[in-house]
Amino acid sequence: MIETLLPILSEPGQPQRLFEALDPALAETVGHKLLTMLYVDGQEVSRIYSNMPEAYPVFGRKPMGVTPWGELVLRQQKPFLGRDAQAIARAFFDHELIASLGLGSAINIPVVYDGQTIGTINLLHEEFFYEERHVEIARKFAPLLIPAFLEARRAGAASKA
Repeated sequence: MIETLLPILSEPGQPQRLFEALDPALAETVGHKLLTMLYVDGQEVSRIYSNMPEAYPVFGRKPMGVTPWGELVLRQQKPFLGRDAQAIARAFFDHELIASLGLGSAINIPVVYDGQTIGTINLLHEEFFYEERHVEIARKFAPLLIPAFLEARRAGAASKA
């Protein structure tokens, strides 16, 4: 599956073209109801893709607080696996919105480049859907997003100037 996505990186319309191909590929291989992608820039994060823009729109930057989730995913560069609603409630301030969408499990995969976490892939599904094997599959997709997250950071820095 990943091999079929690699040629898409050379096509015009990046990164949206990659996101549109990655969404169904992740749905088929890992499974998800909600897919978002956040890029990290210093102490801020920004959502650059969402397959549910009504609930989770693509929008500007927001400050990133110090949380156990941030320590694990952003600083230690380890995936987060939340199997149930309790794990979601402990990890995410918006757990009520997540539950209202019928979602109760999550995987967050750090995208790492040059030793830095530059973004995350965020997959959510119904409670108890995800297992460790899903994390291992999802991790393989992370390197495909390095160019998209680097470009998002570059564009964000240019807009601050």
